[in-house]
Amino acid sequence: MSQVGYVRVSSVDQNTARQLDGIACDELFTDKVSGATTERPALQEMLRFVRKGDTVHVHSIDRLARSLEDLLSLVKGLIAKGVGVQFHKEQLHFTGEANPMQELMLSLLGSVAQFERSMIKERQREGIAKAKEAGVYKGRVKSVDDAAIRSSIALGVSYRDTAKALGVSLSTVQRAMKIA
Repeated sequence: MSQVGYVRVSSVDQNTARQLDGIACDELFTDKVSGATTERPALQEMLRFVRKGDTVHVHSIDRLARSLEDLLSLVKGLIAKGVGVQFHKEQLHFTGEANPMQELMLSLLGSVAQFERSMIKERQREGIAKAKEAGVYKGRVKSVDDAAIRSSIALGVSYRDTAKALGVSLSTVQRAMKIA
């Protein structure tokens, strides 16, 4: 029976040290990416690693998932494998035993995490709109010049092969060709 830790921060420059400080873990999985989806390398690795009898330790619910659907799916999936889940900040421990109060708290706190993420996205959209109005925000800097795309196509290279060779998406190539 392993004590497995899962830690997540949203960006590379954030510190993970405080999350499971003082918790003895046999294995620790750390992601430095958004919790918007479950497609996170360390999360997926941890899900493959855990076995019946293990316990997954997470600092708080929002570190595991920012979507209520993802949160419930992850917790139910782990419990179905016989893996316990311990959320330290909220003091919730799921073992598979029926506990309606804990299930209510998980759903409630998961909803709060989802709401918080939607508010962050809304503020971000508002900030971008204001910056565009002020002429400050121009979007992301292009990684490949449209001229390079057009010259590749002019040489007879297919849209897909051009995208692959230049390391951009097919839609980027299509957009560049529409502008031409």
